[in-house]
Amino acid sequence: MQTTDLTVAAAVARPPRRPRAQGSSRALTVIIGVALAIGALITALPFLWMVFTSVKPRSESVAYPPVPIPQNPTFEWFVQLFQELDFGPYIVNTLAIVLISMVGLLLMAMAGYGFAKFDFRGREPLFFLVLVTMMIPVQVTMIPTYLILNGAKLTNTLVGIALPTLVSGFSIFLFRQFMSTIPTEMLEAARIDGASEMRIFAQIVLPLSKPILAVQVVLTFIAGWNSFLWPLILANDERLYTLSVGVALLNQQIATNPSLQMAAATLMVVPILIVFVVFQRFVVQGFALSGLK
Repeated sequence: MQTTDLTVAAAVARPPRRPRAQGSSRALTVIIGVALAIGALITALPFLWMVFTSVKPRSESVAYPPVPIPQNPTFEWFVQLFQELDFGPYIVNTLAIVLISMVGLLLMAMAGYGFAKFDFRGREPLFFLVLVTMMIPVQVTMIPTYLILNGAKLTNTLVGIALPTLVSGFSIFLFRQFMSTIPTEMLEAARIDGASEMRIFAQIVLPLSKPILAVQVVLTFIAGWNSFLWPLILANDERLYTLSVGVALLNQQIATNPSLQMAAATLMVVPILIVFVVFQRFVVQGFALSGLK
């Protein structure tokens, strides 16, 4: 009887549950989810309109009122871009510039590793100079860069177009911040075992730096793929133009066919979107870990 009384007393003393609080929390979650979905739809609306318009016949793209969904989809505009407007060489040039720019990833990774793990005279002033370069607008350095490349006979070449993008102060900063989180004891143990610095960098540091490398791959791809002003300045030959320059020329030459213009814009945007979707998990992780120190 005494045990039963204690059980009853504990049940009576137990605070009642709050179903209303749980219900309000779920309602708040639903409201936030709906608001985020609406915001995402509004953000994606221009992109969806571009993709749908790229497969519309011209009669539908200029129709009023506008036709949101193509009734008779066609890929003739993409075929026209490659067969009649020579967009194939533009894509090849853009990919070549991107691949040349990727070589700079190794150089920037080495620089970030040196600033993060080596103690040498003048390290802090040199790193300060790297940070200062982030504050200088690109337009300020265009004329000196052009004169240097012209003196080196690299104007009107793909190497000259890609060379200024090989290194970036922001990328070196990200590599340095991330590699500062790598345990120094691990590197010291490798040195004691007789590993060379290049072997440590290639077999220990780089594999541990996959998140920040993914970030840099995405940023480098976007910068090379979207390059417009510098190729337009440095290249005198139309055969060396990049895809963004070709899209700009298309908009100036053909201003009466929205479907063709949207097809070129889709060709410009979709590869970047695919690369970001593939690497987005590493991008978020890399930026998060780069800010730990």
